[in-house]
Amino acid sequence: MTHTLKSPPARFEGTDQYVADDAIVAAVNAAVALQRPLLVKGEPGTGKTLLATAIAEALGLALITWHIKSTSKAADGLYTYDVVQRLNERGTCRTSPTTSDWDRWDGPLPPMHRWSC
Repeated sequence: MTHTLKSPPARFEGTDQYVADDAIVAAVNAAVALQRPLLVKGEPGTGKTLLATAIAEALGLALITWHIKSTSKAADGLYTYDVVQRLNERGTCRTSPTTSDWDRWDGPLPPMHRWSC
């Protein structure tokens, strides 16, 4: 999904709470101008989240966080839609046979097609 800015991109210069050095300002503004993500790596406690918060505040953008761990994969960040789960939540899907399904069953496998949504 591509996000486009509605107005010319603002420049990041830091905030009252975050004083950014020239290298960080240049990297952030390049990412904003190119409309590309900025990967920030570092040890815990080095200010990565503080930088993200300052960028969002300075540019008037919403900050979307994703807490990852060593086992996280990029695909985990994608939105997935589970049709069966959604139908179960609405109460419109049967995932197990009813007594009448078993009464009509005469083959080697249960009548799975009758369990579908």
